[in-house]
Amino acid sequence: MATKPATSLPYELGTPASPFRSDYESDENELPSPSTKRWVIRRKAAVVNAVKEGILTLEQACERYKLSTEEFFTWQTLVEQHGIPGLRVTRLQTYRAGDRR
Repeated sequence: MATKPATSLPYELGTPASPFRSDYESDENELPSPSTKRWVIRRKAAVVNAVKEGILTLEQACERYKLSTEEFFTWQTLVEQHGIPGLRVTRLQTYRAGDRR
């Protein structure tokens, strides 16, 4: 019996049953590497959660990961509106197309 991929479930940041929990625990040692080049949804969620939990300030997160504040706020808004799966690039394209209608 095939199982659904975890990213199809409507998880929110901080949900204990989240399949991404180990990637964004409230612990600085669990944050993505500052040299991260490939931003998968788990890493984006970890950074958004670290700022939300006060582990990093917005300025620290942007400096550490070479992010613009616009990019960070985009991630944050997508998580708030669509949950972690909203951080997928393909979903962002879908959401943007919906805004134009």
